[in-house]
Amino acid sequence: PPLPLSLSLPAAAAALLALAALLLVLICAIAHVTAKKMPTLHRHEEEKFFVNAEGRKEPVPSVHDPPTRELSVVVPSYNEEDRLPLMMDEALDYLEKRQKRDPSFTYEVIVVNDGSKDQTTKVAMEYCKKYGSDKVRVLSLVKNRGKGGAVRMGVFSSRGKKILMADADGATKFADIEKVEEGLKNLQPWPNQMAISCGSRAHLEKDSIAKRSYFRTLLMYGFHFLVWFLCVREIRDTQCGFKLLTREAALRTFSTLHIERWAFDVELLYIAQCLKIPIAEVAVNWTEIEGSKLVPFWSWLQMGRDLLFIRLRYMTGAWQLERRKCN
Repeated sequence: PPLPLSLSLPAAAAALLALAALLLVLICAIAHVTAKKMPTLHRHEEEKFFVNAEGRKEPVPSVHDPPTRELSVVVPSYNEEDRLPLMMDEALDYLEKRQKRDPSFTYEVIVVNDGSKDQTTKVAMEYCKKYGSDKVRVLSLVKNRGKGGAVRMGVFSSRGKKILMADADGATKFADIEKVEEGLKNLQPWPNQMAISCGSRAHLEKDSIAKRSYFRTLLMYGFHFLVWFLCVREIRDTQCGFKLLTREAALRTFSTLHIERWAFDVELLYIAQCLKIPIAEVAVNWTEIEGSKLVPFWSWLQMGRDLLFIRLRYMTGAWQLERRKCN
C-alpha cells in the first residue's frame, strides 16, 4: 500500500537533501580537479618592451620597482580603434590640466593592446607621439589574454604610486577619478599601504532597469545575487571598470589573481576581502557606450560559472592566496 503522506514527505525531503549534498560534493570535486593552478605570468619576448615615440624599443618597468609617478592609468583595449580616441582625449585633457595646476602631479597612461585584430595599436601610438612615451605607453600583448589578463600586464608594467583601471570605452567620466581618490583617502590609515577604491554604478540601477529587457534585468539580478552569496558582500557594483588601487594593493591582488576574463573583478575583490584590504565604493557618472564586447547570455553564464568556481576553488584549497612574480 502507498505510504501515508506524513511519512512520504520527510523521506522525500531527506532524499532530496542527500541528492543536493552529493551534487555539491561532485561540483566541489570538479572545481578542484579542473582548477588550473594559475595562468602563466610569463611575458613573451616582445611583451618585455614597448615602442617609444621615436619608434625605438625600451624595456618595460616593473611594479616591483619603487614608484616614480603619482598615477598610472591602465587601459585594457581589445579591438577599440573606434571607442579609444574619445576616452584618451578626455583622460589626457584632464591629466594635462591637472599637471599644469600642480606640477608635482606626474602620470602615465598605459594602453594595453590585448591582441587586437584592428588598428588599436596605431590609434594608441598617435597619442604616444603627441604626448611622448613618458606619458603615454602602448603595451602590445602577443595574444588575447582577456580583460583581467590585460589589466594585470599593465599593472605589472606601471610606475605609479596609485594605479587606476579605466575602460577604453570612456563610459565613466574621467574627472570622477577625484571621487575615487577621495574614497581612497578616507580609508587611511592603509594597512601595509594597501587600499582599493571602486567606482560604482549602483545608484544608477533604477534608470538602467527601465531601459533593459526583463530578461537582461533578470540576468543582472541573478548575477548580483551570486556575487553577494558566493564572493563579495560589501560592494554592490563589482563590475564597474573604474578602480583605483594603491601600488601595494595592486601588486598583492594581481599577483594572486587566477581569472583573466570578465569575472576577474570579483576575484580581485574577493582576494582583497580575504587579505583584509580596505575597500571603498564611490558613486561615479556613467554612460552606456555602444560596442560592448559582452555577449549578454553567454558572458553572464560564463561569469556565473566563474563565480561558483572562485568560491569553491579557494574553499577546497585548489587556489591559494600565494604571490607570484611576472617574468
